[in-house]
Amino acid sequence: MSAPHPLSEVPDQHTPSSSPDGLNLSDLLTEIKDTMEDYVVFPSEEAAIAVVLWTAATYGQRAWQHAPRLVITGPTKRCGKSRLMDVIYEVTFRPLITVNSTVAAIFRSIGDDPPTILVDEADTIFGSAKTSEQNEELRGLLNAGHQRNRPTLRVVGVGTEQTVKEFPTFGMASLAGIGDMPDTIMDRAVIIRMRRRAPHESVKPFRTRRDAPRLRHLGLQLSAHLRGRTDELANLEPDMPLEDRAADTWEPLIIIADLAGDDWPKWAREAAKKMVGDREDVDKASSKEAPILIDCRKIFRARGNPTEIFTEDLLAGLNADAEAPWSEYGQAGLTGRRLGILLEKYGISSENIRIGSAQKKGFLRIKFEDAWLRYCPPEPVPRGDPYQSSQPSLPSSERDGSQSWDGSNRPSKTTVTALTCGNDVGTLGTAPDVLGREAS
Repeated sequence: MSAPHPLSEVPDQHTPSSSPDGLNLSDLLTEIKDTMEDYVVFPSEEAAIAVVLWTAATYGQRAWQHAPRLVITGPTKRCGKSRLMDVIYEVTFRPLITVNSTVAAIFRSIGDDPPTILVDEADTIFGSAKTSEQNEELRGLLNAGHQRNRPTLRVVGVGTEQTVKEFPTFGMASLAGIGDMPDTIMDRAVIIRMRRRAPHESVKPFRTRRDAPRLRHLGLQLSAHLRGRTDELANLEPDMPLEDRAADTWEPLIIIADLAGDDWPKWAREAAKKMVGDREDVDKASSKEAPILIDCRKIFRARGNPTEIFTEDLLAGLNADAEAPWSEYGQAGLTGRRLGILLEKYGISSENIRIGSAQKKGFLRIKFEDAWLRYCPPEPVPRGDPYQSSQPSLPSSERDGSQSWDGSNRPSKTTVTALTCGNDVGTLGTAPDVLGREAS
């Protein structure tokens, strides 16, 4: 772990009316959102709003009863998960990032004024039943830390001088990885389902030495707004659009939005309802399931790329392919229910459609097209094929094997240790101190 930032000893400032740059909280949140969108393509406007509010809420965690988790997931690699974690790292309160650390190291790092725990590559921890079982203690720590007054007990001492000591677990945490995290973590989380960037979507490359100071400066301003308002924040009880655990998880974000005012209270509640309402219990995403998209595309193409297709016709085409695995999904092959499960993680679902005089369950081609663009390679088509939709050519960087063309991979940077706390922007100082700090 790196040494604490020099500003960590500076006491909190009392409630300011504006940030050091004169931005009110509403304008500051908007500036953070705009800055994040320079480097990240969010899956939706609601997701961008949620990430900004969660980031701001890390500065008020001393006031919260519940510490929401932020789960950043995607169905496959190169969806921008690590890039979003890079950006979050630079603007949150006292980020403590880990890729593979012991539970003991983590809970001994929390303390009474905890850092923001960031777990990247979390699929290596919870990606299979075996690894999840091996990391059950970490899952328990993350679950317990969602609510105050859930300490972990450990026996400490030397030789016969042993005593029981309480270690706090409460604190904000974010996890990023391929596929879903364990259900108990997802149930306590704001979930951001990232997607692979389409060819027409572009972002700026992120370089820590060049771009991190801009984000850290925004974090400094969040600190000026929120770190001195613990009592005020603790006494706020917002009107929540959700109930039960979802309300507990989203309450800090709604409080920040209400404090900011302007359009943020409306945006926050709309995001909460939309993102919680969209949540489904789905199978863990896997890049091995992308062939379902490719094979569906083949069937649409063989039928002349119709605008819609009945589920039974799509299933018949999939199960009839002797070289595909779909006919082995049970005695009857792939069923409509299983097909729906395979496709729902890509935002594709069936509905009632009418073809001629018949009305049955089926799929619209338009719902596949976005997923085909993001997760399938361009399809080679004979010259003059009337059904080929235009697809941009890949840049030479993709063809010659150099850095991935979609830009979502993390840039090369100096190797960091597994557990770091390199920038404590959760304390106050002057902007030049933060902007002039050497990148880790």
